[in-house]
Amino acid sequence: MNDTHPSIAVAELMRQLVDVERLTWDQAWTITTQCMAYTNHTLLPEALERWPVTLFDRLLPRLLEIIYEINAHFLREVSMKWPGDIDRQRRMSLIEEGDVRQVRMAWLAIVGSFSSTAWPRCTRDCCRKACSATSSTCGRASSTTRPTASPRAAGWRMPNPGMSALISSKIGDGWVADLAQLDKLKPLAAARNKKFHADWRAVKRANKERLAALVKAECGVEFNPDALFDVQVKRIHEYKRQLLNVLHVIHLYNRIKHSRLEGWADRCVLIGGKAAPGYVMAKRIIKLINSVAEVVNGDPDVNGRLKVAFLPNYRVSSMEIIAPATDLSEQIFDRGQGGVRHRQHEVHDERRRHHRHLRRGQHRDS
Repeated sequence: MNDTHPSIAVAELMRQLVDVERLTWDQAWTITTQCMAYTNHTLLPEALERWPVTLFDRLLPRLLEIIYEINAHFLREVSMKWPGDIDRQRRMSLIEEGDVRQVRMAWLAIVGSFSSTAWPRCTRDCCRKACSATSSTCGRASSTTRPTASPRAAGWRMPNPGMSALISSKIGDGWVADLAQLDKLKPLAAARNKKFHADWRAVKRANKERLAALVKAECGVEFNPDALFDVQVKRIHEYKRQLLNVLHVIHLYNRIKHSRLEGWADRCVLIGGKAAPGYVMAKRIIKLINSVAEVVNGDPDVNGRLKVAFLPNYRVSSMEIIAPATDLSEQIFDRGQGGVRHRQHEVHDERRRHHRHLRRGQHRDS
Protein backbone atom coordinates (compact mmCIF):
# COMPACT_ATOMS: atom_id res chain seq x y z
CA MET A 1 0.00 0.00 0.00
CA ASN A 2 1.65 3.15 -1.29
CA ASP A 3 0.78 5.77 1.36
CA THR A 4 -2.69 5.56 2.91
CA HIS A 5 -4.68 6.08 -0.31
CA PRO A 6 -5.24 2.33 -0.92
CA SER A 7 -5.36 1.25 2.75
CA ILE A 8 -9.05 0.36 2.46
CA ALA A 9 -7.63 -2.80 0.87
CA VAL A 10 -7.13 -4.21 4.39
CA ALA A 11 -10.88 -4.16 5.07
CA GLU A 12 -11.78 -5.22 1.53
CA LEU A 13 -9.52 -8.29 1.64
CA MET A 14 -11.08 -9.23 4.97
CA ARG A 15 -14.54 -8.88 3.39
CA GLN A 16 -13.56 -11.13 0.50
CA LEU A 17 -12.12 -13.78 2.79
CA VAL A 18 -14.92 -13.72 5.40
CA ASP A 19 -18.03 -13.00 3.30
CA VAL A 20 -17.12 -14.61 0.00
CA GLU A 21 -14.64 -17.37 0.89
CA ARG A 22 -16.36 -18.11 4.23
CA LEU A 23 -13.18 -18.26 6.29
CA THR A 24 -13.22 -17.64 10.02
CA TRP A 25 -12.19 -14.20 11.23
CA ASP A 26 -8.87 -15.49 12.61
CA GLN A 27 -8.04 -17.33 9.38
CA ALA A 28 -8.86 -14.27 7.29
CA TRP A 29 -6.88 -11.94 9.55
CA THR A 30 -3.82 -14.20 9.39
CA ILE A 31 -3.91 -14.19 5.60
CA THR A 32 -4.52 -10.43 5.40
CA THR A 33 -1.66 -9.50 7.71
CA GLN A 34 0.67 -11.79 5.79
CA CYS A 35 -0.27 -10.17 2.46
CA MET A 36 -0.33 -6.45 3.25
CA ALA A 37 2.65 -4.10 3.49
CA TYR A 38 2.51 -0.33 3.96
CA THR A 39 4.90 2.36 2.71
CA ASN A 40 4.77 5.91 4.08
CA HIS A 41 6.34 8.71 2.02
CA THR A 42 5.34 11.83 3.91
CA LEU A 43 3.52 13.00 7.04
CA LEU A 44 1.54 15.66 5.19
CA PRO A 45 -2.17 15.52 6.16
CA GLU A 46 -3.33 14.39 2.72
CA ALA A 47 -1.03 11.35 2.98
CA LEU A 48 -2.17 10.41 6.50
CA GLU A 49 -5.79 10.33 5.45
CA ARG A 50 -8.78 10.35 7.78
CA TRP A 51 -12.07 9.27 6.25
CA PRO A 52 -15.35 10.39 7.90
CA VAL A 53 -17.33 7.59 9.51
CA THR A 54 -20.52 9.06 8.03
CA LEU A 55 -19.06 8.71 4.53
CA PHE A 56 -18.10 5.10 5.23
CA ASP A 57 -21.53 4.34 6.64
CA ARG A 58 -23.27 5.73 3.56
CA LEU A 59 -21.02 4.25 0.85
CA LEU A 60 -19.22 1.25 2.39
CA PRO A 61 -21.27 0.08 5.38
CA ARG A 62 -19.93 -3.48 5.38
CA LEU A 63 -16.32 -2.29 5.29
CA LEU A 64 -17.06 0.03 8.20
CA GLU A 65 -18.37 -2.95 10.19
CA ILE A 66 -15.13 -4.81 9.43
CA ILE A 67 -13.00 -1.83 10.47
CA TYR A 68 -14.92 -1.63 13.76
CA GLU A 69 -14.19 -5.33 14.32
CA ILE A 70 -10.48 -4.89 13.47
CA ASN A 71 -10.36 -1.98 15.90
CA ALA A 72 -12.04 -4.00 18.65
CA HIS A 73 -9.50 -6.81 18.32
CA PHE A 74 -6.63 -4.33 18.19
CA LEU A 75 -7.75 -2.35 21.25
CA ARG A 76 -8.00 -5.60 23.19
CA GLU A 77 -4.29 -6.11 22.46
CA VAL A 78 -3.59 -2.54 23.59
CA SER A 79 -5.55 -2.96 26.83
CA MET A 80 -3.71 -6.20 27.60
CA LYS A 81 -0.35 -4.51 27.16
CA TRP A 82 -1.30 -1.27 28.97
CA PRO A 83 -4.13 -2.17 31.37
CA GLY A 84 -6.31 0.76 32.37
CA ASP A 85 -4.59 3.28 30.07
CA ILE A 86 -7.71 4.71 28.45
CA ASP A 87 -5.87 7.72 27.02
CA ARG A 88 -3.49 5.42 25.15
CA GLN A 89 -6.39 3.44 23.75
CA ARG A 90 -7.98 6.66 22.55
CA ARG A 91 -4.73 7.73 20.82
CA MET A 92 -4.19 4.34 19.20
CA SER A 93 -7.75 3.61 18.16
CA LEU A 94 -8.41 3.31 14.45
CA ILE A 95 -11.41 5.59 15.05
CA GLU A 96 -10.66 9.21 15.92
CA GLU A 97 -13.36 10.65 18.14
CA GLY A 98 -14.52 14.26 17.87
CA ASP A 99 -17.24 16.41 16.37
CA VAL A 100 -16.75 14.38 13.18
CA ARG A 101 -15.72 10.78 13.89
CA GLN A 102 -13.09 9.61 11.40
CA VAL A 103 -11.23 6.43 10.46
CA ARG A 104 -7.46 6.81 10.74
CA MET A 105 -6.44 5.13 7.50
CA ALA A 106 -2.72 5.10 8.34
CA TRP A 107 -3.49 3.25 11.57
CA LEU A 108 -5.57 0.74 9.59
CA ALA A 109 -2.68 0.25 7.15
CA ILE A 110 -0.15 -0.35 9.94
CA VAL A 111 -2.33 -2.69 11.98
CA GLY A 112 -3.23 -4.70 8.87
CA SER A 113 0.33 -5.05 7.53
CA PHE A 114 3.24 -7.35 8.22
CA SER A 115 5.66 -4.49 7.44
CA SER A 116 5.63 -0.70 7.45
CA THR A 117 8.29 1.15 5.48
CA ALA A 118 8.98 4.88 5.69
CA TRP A 119 11.32 7.02 3.63
CA PRO A 120 13.27 9.26 3.43
CA ARG A 121 15.07 9.16 6.78
CA CYS A 122 13.36 12.27 8.16
CA THR A 123 9.93 10.78 7.37
CA ARG A 124 10.94 7.46 8.90
CA ASP A 125 11.97 9.14 12.17
CA CYS A 126 8.75 11.19 12.37
CA CYS A 127 6.66 8.17 11.46
CA ARG A 128 8.25 6.19 14.28
CA LYS A 129 7.24 8.90 16.74
CA ALA A 130 3.71 9.14 15.36
CA CYS A 131 2.97 5.44 14.88
CA SER A 132 5.53 3.50 16.92
CA ALA A 133 3.03 2.53 19.61
CA THR A 134 0.62 1.17 17.04
CA SER A 135 3.39 -0.72 15.26
CA SER A 136 4.92 -2.23 18.36
CA THR A 137 1.57 -3.30 19.73
CA CYS A 138 0.35 -5.16 16.68
CA GLY A 139 3.69 -6.94 16.56
CA ARG A 140 3.80 -7.20 12.79
CA ALA A 141 5.12 -3.86 11.59
CA SER A 142 8.66 -2.58 11.41
CA SER A 143 9.90 0.87 10.45
CA THR A 144 12.74 0.91 7.97
CA THR A 145 14.13 3.19 5.30
CA ARG A 146 13.48 2.16 1.73
CA PRO A 147 16.73 2.18 -0.27
CA THR A 148 16.72 5.06 -2.76
CA ALA A 149 18.46 3.02 -5.48
CA SER A 150 16.24 -0.05 -5.25
CA PRO A 151 16.13 -1.90 -8.62
CA ARG A 152 12.71 -1.61 -10.24
CA ALA A 153 13.55 -2.98 -13.65
CA ALA A 154 11.37 -6.07 -13.22
CA GLY A 155 8.33 -3.88 -12.64
CA TRP A 156 8.82 -1.97 -15.91
CA ARG A 157 9.48 -4.91 -18.23
CA MET A 158 5.78 -5.58 -18.81
CA PRO A 159 4.75 -2.02 -19.84
CA ASN A 160 7.90 -1.61 -21.96
CA PRO A 161 8.31 -5.01 -23.62
CA GLY A 162 9.97 -3.70 -26.79
CA MET A 163 12.82 -1.96 -25.00
CA SER A 164 13.23 -4.79 -22.50
CA ALA A 165 13.45 -7.37 -25.28
CA LEU A 166 15.98 -5.26 -27.19
CA ILE A 167 18.21 -4.86 -24.14
CA SER A 168 17.98 -8.54 -23.23
CA SER A 169 18.83 -9.56 -26.78
CA LYS A 170 22.15 -7.74 -26.44
CA ILE A 171 23.24 -8.30 -22.82
CA GLY A 172 20.98 -11.05 -21.48
CA ASP A 173 18.25 -10.60 -18.90
CA GLY A 174 20.45 -10.40 -15.78
CA TRP A 175 19.98 -6.61 -15.77
CA VAL A 176 16.43 -7.10 -14.49
CA ALA A 177 17.76 -7.94 -11.02
CA ASP A 178 21.05 -6.01 -11.33
CA LEU A 179 20.78 -2.62 -13.03
CA ALA A 180 24.57 -2.23 -12.97
CA GLN A 181 24.63 -4.68 -15.87
CA LEU A 182 23.18 -1.96 -18.08
CA ASP A 183 26.76 -0.71 -18.32
CA LYS A 184 27.20 -3.48 -20.87
CA LEU A 185 25.25 -1.32 -23.30
CA LYS A 186 27.99 1.33 -23.34
CA PRO A 187 30.15 -0.40 -25.95
CA LEU A 188 27.15 -0.61 -28.27
CA ALA A 189 26.61 3.13 -27.92
CA ALA A 190 30.30 4.00 -28.22
CA ALA A 191 30.77 1.77 -31.27
CA ARG A 192 27.96 3.61 -33.04
CA ASN A 193 26.23 0.36 -33.84
CA LYS A 194 23.79 1.66 -36.45
CA LYS A 195 21.39 -1.27 -36.24
CA PHE A 196 21.20 -1.14 -32.45
CA HIS A 197 20.67 2.63 -32.53
CA ALA A 198 17.96 2.28 -35.17
CA ASP A 199 16.21 -0.47 -33.19
CA TRP A 200 16.40 1.65 -30.03
CA ARG A 201 14.89 4.66 -31.79
CA ALA A 202 12.16 2.51 -33.32
CA VAL A 203 11.11 1.15 -29.92
CA LYS A 204 11.15 4.63 -28.40
CA ARG A 205 9.08 6.06 -31.22
CA ALA A 206 6.51 3.26 -30.92
CA ASN A 207 6.21 4.06 -27.20
CA LYS A 208 5.77 7.76 -27.97
CA GLU A 209 3.11 7.04 -30.59
CA ARG A 210 1.25 4.97 -28.00
CA LEU A 211 1.34 7.87 -25.51
CA ALA A 212 0.31 10.36 -28.22
CA ALA A 213 -2.75 8.21 -28.89
CA LEU A 214 -3.62 8.22 -25.17
CA VAL A 215 -3.26 12.02 -24.92
CA LYS A 216 -5.40 12.46 -28.05
CA ALA A 217 -8.10 10.17 -26.67
CA GLU A 218 -8.24 11.64 -23.15
CA CYS A 219 -7.20 15.27 -23.67
CA GLY A 220 -8.03 16.01 -27.29
CA VAL A 221 -4.48 17.30 -27.83
CA GLU A 222 -2.24 16.02 -30.62
CA PHE A 223 1.34 15.25 -29.57
CA ASN A 224 4.03 14.97 -32.25
CA PRO A 225 6.15 11.83 -31.58
CA ASP A 226 9.16 13.64 -33.09
CA ALA A 227 9.02 16.31 -30.35
CA LEU A 228 10.59 16.16 -26.90
CA PHE A 229 8.11 14.59 -24.46
CA ASP A 230 8.45 16.61 -21.25
CA VAL A 231 6.46 14.86 -18.49
CA GLN A 232 5.59 15.56 -14.87
CA VAL A 233 3.16 13.06 -13.36
CA LYS A 234 2.71 12.84 -9.60
CA ARG A 235 0.42 14.03 -6.83
CA ILE A 236 -0.49 17.70 -7.26
CA HIS A 237 1.14 19.62 -4.41
CA GLU A 238 2.91 22.92 -3.94
CA TYR A 239 6.14 21.26 -2.82
CA LYS A 240 6.16 19.11 -5.96
CA ARG A 241 6.29 22.36 -7.92
CA GLN A 242 3.88 21.81 -10.76
CA LEU A 243 3.46 25.59 -10.58
CA LEU A 244 7.18 26.06 -11.38
CA ASN A 245 6.74 23.77 -14.36
CA VAL A 246 3.75 25.79 -15.63
CA LEU A 247 5.77 29.00 -15.30
CA HIS A 248 8.46 27.40 -17.46
CA VAL A 249 5.81 26.54 -20.05
CA ILE A 250 4.72 30.20 -20.03
CA HIS A 251 8.37 31.21 -20.51
CA LEU A 252 8.65 28.87 -23.52
CA TYR A 253 5.43 30.31 -24.93
CA ASN A 254 6.82 33.83 -24.57
CA ARG A 255 9.96 32.77 -26.41
CA ILE A 256 7.85 31.62 -29.34
CA LYS A 257 5.74 34.80 -29.31
CA HIS A 258 8.90 36.94 -29.42
CA SER A 259 10.67 34.76 -32.02
CA ARG A 260 13.52 33.78 -29.69
CA LEU A 261 13.97 30.29 -31.10
CA GLU A 262 17.73 29.82 -31.01
CA GLY A 263 18.45 26.18 -30.14
CA TRP A 264 14.74 25.45 -30.01
CA ALA A 265 13.45 21.87 -29.80
CA ASP A 266 9.73 21.22 -30.27
CA ARG A 267 8.25 20.12 -26.96
CA CYS A 268 5.12 18.36 -25.76
CA VAL A 269 4.46 19.00 -22.06
CA LEU A 270 2.30 16.49 -20.21
CA ILE A 271 1.29 17.05 -16.58
CA GLY A 272 -0.85 14.63 -14.64
CA GLY A 273 -1.80 13.85 -11.07
CA LYS A 274 -4.52 14.07 -8.48
CA ALA A 275 -5.16 16.57 -5.69
CA ALA A 276 -6.46 15.90 -2.21
CA PRO A 277 -10.22 16.68 -2.05
CA GLY A 278 -9.85 19.74 0.18
CA TYR A 279 -6.58 21.08 -1.24
CA VAL A 280 -7.80 24.29 -2.86
CA MET A 281 -4.39 25.53 -4.03
CA ALA A 282 -3.66 22.22 -5.77
CA LYS A 283 -6.95 22.47 -7.63
CA ARG A 284 -6.16 26.04 -8.63
CA ILE A 285 -2.85 24.80 -10.06
CA ILE A 286 -4.74 22.19 -12.10
CA LYS A 287 -7.02 24.94 -13.38
CA LEU A 288 -3.98 27.05 -14.32
CA ILE A 289 -2.39 24.14 -16.20
CA ASN A 290 -5.56 23.64 -18.24
CA SER A 291 -5.93 27.38 -18.88
CA VAL A 292 -2.34 27.68 -20.09
CA ALA A 293 -2.85 24.61 -22.28
CA GLU A 294 -5.93 26.19 -23.85
CA VAL A 295 -4.02 29.36 -24.74
CA VAL A 296 -0.87 27.61 -26.02
CA ASN A 297 -2.64 24.92 -28.03
CA GLY A 298 -5.05 27.41 -29.58
CA ASP A 299 -2.47 29.99 -30.69
CA PRO A 300 -1.59 29.69 -34.43
CA ASP A 301 1.72 31.48 -33.78
CA VAL A 302 2.90 28.45 -31.83
CA ASN A 303 2.56 26.32 -34.96
CA GLY A 304 3.14 22.99 -33.22
CA ARG A 305 6.38 24.04 -31.52
CA LEU A 306 4.81 23.61 -28.08
CA LYS A 307 1.88 21.51 -26.90
CA VAL A 308 0.50 21.25 -23.35
CA ALA A 309 -1.93 18.76 -21.85
CA PHE A 310 -3.19 17.85 -18.40
CA LEU A 311 -4.02 14.13 -18.20
CA PRO A 312 -7.17 13.52 -16.15
CA ASN A 313 -7.57 10.49 -13.90
CA TYR A 314 -3.85 9.70 -13.72
CA ARG A 315 -3.52 6.02 -12.79
CA VAL A 316 -1.25 2.98 -13.02
CA SER A 317 -2.49 1.91 -16.44
CA SER A 318 -1.70 5.41 -17.75
CA MET A 319 1.75 5.37 -16.18
CA GLU A 320 2.54 2.10 -17.97
CA ILE A 321 2.15 4.04 -21.22
CA ILE A 322 3.67 7.33 -20.02
CA ALA A 323 6.93 6.06 -18.50
CA PRO A 324 8.32 4.26 -21.58
CA ALA A 325 7.55 7.27 -23.80
CA THR A 326 9.01 10.03 -21.63
CA ASP A 327 12.10 11.89 -22.84
CA LEU A 328 12.39 14.33 -19.93
CA SER A 329 10.98 13.33 -16.53
CA GLU A 330 10.39 16.36 -14.32
CA GLN A 331 11.62 15.77 -10.77
CA ILE A 332 11.64 19.24 -9.23
CA PHE A 333 10.59 18.61 -5.64
CA ASP A 334 11.37 21.04 -2.85
CA ARG A 335 14.43 19.60 -1.08
CA GLY A 336 12.98 20.64 2.26
CA GLN A 337 10.11 18.16 1.78
CA GLY A 338 12.37 15.22 1.09
CA GLY A 339 12.33 15.51 -2.69
CA VAL A 340 15.25 15.68 -5.05
CA ARG A 341 15.54 18.12 -7.91
CA HIS A 342 16.87 16.29 -10.91
CA ARG A 343 16.66 17.98 -14.29
CA GLN A 344 18.59 17.48 -17.49
CA HIS A 345 21.37 19.97 -18.19
CA GLU A 346 19.56 21.34 -21.23
CA VAL A 347 16.75 22.71 -19.06
CA HIS A 348 19.15 24.07 -16.42
CA ASP A 349 21.24 25.83 -19.05
CA GLU A 350 18.20 27.30 -20.76
CA ARG A 351 16.87 28.78 -17.52
CA ARG A 352 20.31 30.07 -16.46
CA ARG A 353 20.69 31.85 -19.80
CA HIS A 354 17.24 33.35 -19.39
CA HIS A 355 18.00 34.65 -15.89
CA ARG A 356 21.33 36.11 -17.05
CA HIS A 357 19.46 38.03 -19.73
CA LEU A 358 17.04 39.35 -17.13
CA ARG A 359 19.87 40.48 -14.86
CA ARG A 360 21.45 42.34 -17.74
CA GLY A 361 18.19 44.11 -18.45
CA GLN A 362 17.59 42.27 -21.74
CA HIS A 363 14.33 40.68 -22.87
CA ARG A 364 12.31 42.48 -20.22
CA ASP A 365 9.15 41.54 -22.05
CA SER A 366 9.55 37.92 -20.89
